[in-house]
Amino acid sequence: MASIKPSVPKGTRDFSPVEMVKRNYIFDAIKSVFRKYGYQQIETPTMENSSTLLGKYGEEGDKLIFKVLNSGDYLAKVNPEKLAALNSNAVASDISEKALRYDLTVPFARYVVMHQNEITFPFKRFQVQPVWRADRPQRGRYREFYQCDADVVGSDSLLNEAEFILIYDEALSKLGLKDFTIKINNRKILTGIAQIIDKADNIIDLTVAIDKLDKIGLDGVTKELIERGFTEADIEKIKPVILLEGSNTQKLQSLREALAQSQIGLKGCDEIETVFKYIESCPLQTATLELDITLARGLNYYTGAIFEVKTNEAAMGSIGGGGRYDDLTGMFGLKDLTGVGISFGADRIYDVLEELNLFPTTTNQSTQVLICNFDKEGETYALPLLQQLRRNNVNTELYPAGAKIKKQLDYANNKNIPYTVVIGGDEMQSGLLTFKDMASGVQEKLTAEEIVGRMAR
Repeated sequence: MASIKPSVPKGTRDFSPVEMVKRNYIFDAIKSVFRKYGYQQIETPTMENSSTLLGKYGEEGDKLIFKVLNSGDYLAKVNPEKLAALNSNAVASDISEKALRYDLTVPFARYVVMHQNEITFPFKRFQVQPVWRADRPQRGRYREFYQCDADVVGSDSLLNEAEFILIYDEALSKLGLKDFTIKINNRKILTGIAQIIDKADNIIDLTVAIDKLDKIGLDGVTKELIERGFTEADIEKIKPVILLEGSNTQKLQSLREALAQSQIGLKGCDEIETVFKYIESCPLQTATLELDITLARGLNYYTGAIFEVKTNEAAMGSIGGGGRYDDLTGMFGLKDLTGVGISFGADRIYDVLEELNLFPTTTNQSTQVLICNFDKEGETYALPLLQQLRRNNVNTELYPAGAKIKKQLDYANNKNIPYTVVIGGDEMQSGLLTFKDMASGVQEKLTAEEIVGRMAR
């Protein structure tokens, strides 16, 4: 039989031990902050019923869902006429009743509805799992990637929005980022802006144009709005909003004046102000919090606050985002359950930490001590020390006897193991073992107890 050249499916990748240490460093930092704020972890299956996923992401999203063939003779139940038509779309639902999850939000909504009688509301959950999209792979875009989400459902309190800002601030500070901006907006403000010029139906056109202000300037935005059916009078009315500047307080004041005739717009201003007041009582460690009315992500989805996080230390798109939605579970028959959620872009955060050299050189996820020895006698002598170190939560390996010491030390260097202990005849006789710091090259003679005491610290 001819040998097959090994490969992985397009848009997927392997992660090496070194990469896994770094990925887990990110996930562990974020999870620890989620837990600190009362969020509990859940997991949902890799596969969902197709009926759960289809129709939830729009026509384009449906095309990107990976379908799973029914097991067994999957053509047996298909109507022969459909088969004869040679139309794959016509038979898709008959031969594939399951699909790989496209995101974590829809499975979460399904979970809440199925378990509503066991859940304590407000329900605060986080989830870190891979999702799959049949997208065209390119740099930074994969067909399999991890999402890192936290949501709270069953509470309309704006304290939740404020806590998500604090979670972003704490988690990203913990990962070593020193300059990042958490942008906040509110869907109600955007609706209000469209209302004051009687263009409520053109809210998407309006926000897409305003979003380009930095790139094309006011003249460019004006030109684009006119092309999209807005009048000069409309533009004059919303110009103070487009050119919003100053502190968050000054921006809110300008917005209130501009939106004086829009009840929903003013409600949006009130909500943003409430969030800012919470943050005044719990000051941020590192982040800059900025009201940005050009922020319009997920506009057809969010109903209140909208978040986006950007690092100012590296050229990278957003590294996080989210917002409030009023009826997440309505698609599964449980109406009027409001929620708010955020997501961390773990892959982008990885690239930023790599670029800024922020990953720790040693972590407790790798081996910390390698015990080297010359022969079976040394190997036997090393076993009690090996167990003592492991019992003290020190990640330790014992190199199997028989290899040259140079090979053993090369192994330590190649795996970035920071410390080695060498056990030879002299060491066994005196009880003083050779303890070496591999980075500095400094060697000391220490007893087994001293080595354990030092490493356990």
